[in-house]
Amino acid sequence: MSRRTAVWKAALWGGIAGTLPDLDVVVDYGDAVLNMVRHRAESHSFFYLTLASPLLAWVVSRIHGERELFRQWWLALWLVLITHTLLDTMTVYGTQLLMPFSDHPFGVGSVFIIDPAYTLPLIVGVVVAIRLNNGRGLRWNAAALVLTTLYLGWSVMAQQHVDRIARASLASEGIDAQSLLVTPAPFNTVLWRLVATTPEQYFEGYYSLLDNQPTVRWTAYPRGAELIAEHGEDDSVARIAAFSHGFFSLQAVDGRLMLTDLRMGQEPAYVFRFDVGALNAVGAEAPVQLSMRPDLGRGLPWLWDRIWGVDAPVPVAKAPS
Repeated sequence: MSRRTAVWKAALWGGIAGTLPDLDVVVDYGDAVLNMVRHRAESHSFFYLTLASPLLAWVVSRIHGERELFRQWWLALWLVLITHTLLDTMTVYGTQLLMPFSDHPFGVGSVFIIDPAYTLPLIVGVVVAIRLNNGRGLRWNAAALVLTTLYLGWSVMAQQHVDRIARASLASEGIDAQSLLVTPAPFNTVLWRLVATTPEQYFEGYYSLLDNQPTVRWTAYPRGAELIAEHGEDDSVARIAAFSHGFFSLQAVDGRLMLTDLRMGQEPAYVFRFDVGALNAVGAEAPVQLSMRPDLGRGLPWLWDRIWGVDAPVPVAKAPS
């Protein structure tokens, strides 16, 4: 919006429009698995956001008596909505950009969902722009946007570098992986979490850009191949299998089937772990999410040390029974 309108107006409506797509979290689709896979769906679609942007611009321009700026508000708010979804796509979760034409969940996975190196410069730029309320403040804001966009580019290059190291490590250990996930550990793009899958197992490892040697220590876990063969076509399992691009596992616990998305978390604490029902009656009841939180008292010191290349073992190495 440059100087066409007050800086506080642009910041206010940018913040509101930037929040709107994530309001889909208040919608209950009927069960925990559906709530997960339908997040970042229609509300993050290029098509629907493009349709919504002129309506939002019409409302804003009339609230402030700036009808002559309708086209500028339209472009500005469209950019806010679209860049929201593009930024979400940089995380590993999965963003369905092409709804309703495709439900494919796009996820580059090169940045963690919370990264101070990305967020703090943007906050500084916005605060300075509002406080100075002049062209110099807007230049600070533009500089912050350029810096953080370059950071996203850096994250993709770092991810590709770690991907090559991980694949070489798998080959050297004779692990014939079907798929490989390379995504940053929390709050940074220096330490990376790696997950490789085979039909029977998945392997977890970590690599820091500050490690002395380009090697990865892999830890193997059973993936639940027999359970996948038996229950892979069940609705909830099939949904998570597709949404996670195959990075999932099944486990039988006390006669019940546990379904885990392996992309977000750290063994054995995962954000998206579901009890999908009794083994002899999968699908008869709605799945329930059983998120496990890591021990932050031990996890954060480990994270800091591991970022700096200290070869420290993962704090929790044994999965719960």
